[in-house]
Amino acid sequence: MREKKEASSENLAGKENPRAEIEGRIRTHRSQARKGSYGLVLFVLISTFAIPGFRFLPDLPEKAREVLGAPPKPEWIGMALAVYVFSALILALARIIQGTGGYRGWSHLFYISSFYIFFGFTETARESFWAVFVAGLVIFGLENFAVRTHSREMIEEEEEKLKRITGPSRT
Repeated sequence: MREKKEASSENLAGKENPRAEIEGRIRTHRSQARKGSYGLVLFVLISTFAIPGFRFLPDLPEKAREVLGAPPKPEWIGMALAVYVFSALILALARIIQGTGGYRGWSHLFYISSFYIFFGFTETARESFWAVFVAGLVIFGLENFAVRTHSREMIEEEEEKLKRITGPSRT
């Protein structure tokens, strides 16, 4: 991978405007770093609606409840939440260790928010709120850390390339 990075920096001299390309990639990495914050804010917003147990939503029609059947026990949903959180943390930590980028929080937003709904079906949403909320904060916090760390590393590399192109600074 380092060979690719070195080869790409050697090819910069042959491009028309390498400075503009590097600055564009730096802007892209900075934008990528902010995505983690957006996911966290959306999760907190969804969580504020989950505090009262989504009481503002209409009840599920009786026909739909018959089709779905009896909800699982809250303990089973709690175990599924624990397995999901453990899996999400392992995957996020693996990405941090491998140094791969990309924000995976949007799928987490859907999955972790679904647990509010699952607990709502069992009528234990209020009792389970803090478990889901803390799990979401941990997952989104780690995702945010992973994205920001990777973006910072990529920005530093691009800034080094920019220094090589522009030469020594004259400060």
